[in-house]
Amino acid sequence: MNVRATAESIALPVLALAGGLGLFGAFVWFGGHDPVQAWALLFRGAFGDSFSIQNTLQRAAPLMLTALAVALPARAGLTVIGGEGALVLGGLAAAALPYAMPLPQGAAGTTILLVAAALAGATWVALAGWLRQWRGVNETISSLLLGYVAIALFKHIVEGPLRDPASLNKPSTLPLAEPLRIGNIGAFGLSDVHWGLAFGLVACVLAAFWLGLTTHGFATRVVGGNPRAARLVGLPATALIVTACALGGAAAGIAGGIEVAAVHTSANASLIAGLGYTGILVSFVARHHPLAIPPVAILFGGFLAAGSLLQRRMGLPDASVQVLMGFCFVLILASEALRGRLRDLFVLQRPPVGGTPAPGTPTPAGAAA
Repeated sequence: MNVRATAESIALPVLALAGGLGLFGAFVWFGGHDPVQAWALLFRGAFGDSFSIQNTLQRAAPLMLTALAVALPARAGLTVIGGEGALVLGGLAAAALPYAMPLPQGAAGTTILLVAAALAGATWVALAGWLRQWRGVNETISSLLLGYVAIALFKHIVEGPLRDPASLNKPSTLPLAEPLRIGNIGAFGLSDVHWGLAFGLVACVLAAFWLGLTTHGFATRVVGGNPRAARLVGLPATALIVTACALGGAAAGIAGGIEVAAVHTSANASLIAGLGYTGILVSFVARHHPLAIPPVAILFGGFLAAGSLLQRRMGLPDASVQVLMGFCFVLILASEALRGRLRDLFVLQRPPVGGTPAPGTPTPAGAAA
């Protein structure tokens, strides 16, 4: 049964992704373009050469962390989609901290920035868990609305109290000092990929370790999988749920801090790029399993990286890849209706010996005789 469930958990997302690519091909065809060429360019723009691969990995780095903001609460039984708000507030905290206090130069200062980013993201997403447990507010709605509040708060602060006077057309905070920034890996052929990729991979491994090999993580999975059993054995469900939300929010907050320290060097509107929303799709495709998140994030990072190639070669808008991801998300959600029934679509159920065939089951010729 475990083998069958595992195979189904892999097959359904793969079929949904294939269906999303098929629908995207139809979308391109209706626009007067060759779908085969679009599929080929998607692959080439994502993995066609060293530059494409590095671009893909750089875009995948924050997706791993924002996906954890969905995956960890999901293992506790909550559907939280507030990664975007945690990301922008994490980036804002990292950019604002040098205004509030002097920071040591080098790795120590960068670590303090990322801790501040993690605390901002953890607080924001934990608020959704707290509202669910103490006030009965639906966590999906509250986390989504809190995301809009976070973006509004971000814009107000960046365009107001913390605005750099030198930023004219694009309001932003003061750029981080060079010693506080996160550089590129520079090894293994990854000269253009920043260290955020390593942060994402390590975070996914640590999340898997916490969920699979610690008592606290096991209790969190019990609360998410069987709340009634959790109550019967006296597990502190509220504390476990809020902790899972906080850990997921911390991951998204770190993603925002890394985007500021490694990519943008300051907090500005470029930080609001929908990475938190794409992380929702990554988590659902990965079935909320931390170790499945990195390959899925790389796949969708490749889709994002290929958008510019579709624009240059075929004249499609750069944002057309968002249509592809939208198709994939809809099919991933729809595929849940097939969970537990996929085998029945391909295998005819045979009645037990001496039993009565199910209605509509074909009977072999001569069986009546």
